[in-house]
Amino acid sequence: MRSKPPLQKSRAPRNRTLEVAPSEAASLRESIVFGKGGGLADAKDRIICGNAFEVLPQMIPASFDLLFADPPYNLSKKFGKESFSRTASDEYEAWLDSWLRLCAPLLKKTGSVYICGDWRSGAAIERVGSRHFKLRNRITWEREKGRGAKANWKNAAEDIWFFTVSGEYTFNVDAVKQRRRVVAPYRKDGEPKDWNEGGGYRDTHPANLWTDITVPFWSMPENTDHPTQKPEKLLAKIILASTNPEDLILDPFAGSGTTGVVAKKLGRSFVTIESDVDHCLVAVKRLEIANQNTEIQGFSGGVFFERNFTQK
Repeated sequence: MRSKPPLQKSRAPRNRTLEVAPSEAASLRESIVFGKGGGLADAKDRIICGNAFEVLPQMIPASFDLLFADPPYNLSKKFGKESFSRTASDEYEAWLDSWLRLCAPLLKKTGSVYICGDWRSGAAIERVGSRHFKLRNRITWEREKGRGAKANWKNAAEDIWFFTVSGEYTFNVDAVKQRRRVVAPYRKDGEPKDWNEGGGYRDTHPANLWTDITVPFWSMPENTDHPTQKPEKLLAKIILASTNPEDLILDPFAGSGTTGVVAKKLGRSFVTIESDVDHCLVAVKRLEIANQNTEIQGFSGGVFFERNFTQK
């Protein structure tokens, strides 16, 4: 499988969008597994450049602790050299089932599943996911950027459907609490009630409405040219909640590699699959950076912070 090195775009001086220089491409390609992946032993902690429908059958059943899937939504959209066309709802549902049924046997009985979607694809995800797993919740997260609509409500949110394989699963609630500013500083017997007086904050239980996520943009070092890149902070919440150190994570639609990058930063293992070689090159470069820099914007010291949070 050969491809021309991706051309670098002309960027503004302060634009930190990560890209692969032509001089880097050959070296980065050496870290990619091409084709069917060669099984779990060869694919672990690697980027597989291939077709998920061919790679998934090569994996060992009951190996993965978490499935995170960010499949194409039911929209006409181009993803690098790949494209996806909007179809009828029943056809999209059948397509979802065609790859999800390949993933289901790969999960442990204690495994968890998160599937991303929008308002059009949500009903299909719920139906298909519920055929294979137990539905637990639907997370809605705010996308604070995007174009407005003149004759409709602006689409400013997306969903993530949360399933588990069985009634026995990991959920580390203390690992995903959010630090919020105290709005109503209640006291009991003169002492702060469930909040930190010195810092003016409280650590709250995680909810299924996420308003603290920042979509990657040009001034963030995690930003890439992938059109539907998920934020590292979003993956960090899911990975910390539903896995433990050294657990194994599967992502069949890896895009620019966010799942693998966050897994590495948090001490988990991963298998990620992406069909576009240019996106694979970006993912490998991000993984190399993660070897030296494990920072995740909005997450520090084991705490998730509100967007633009300033601790006193």
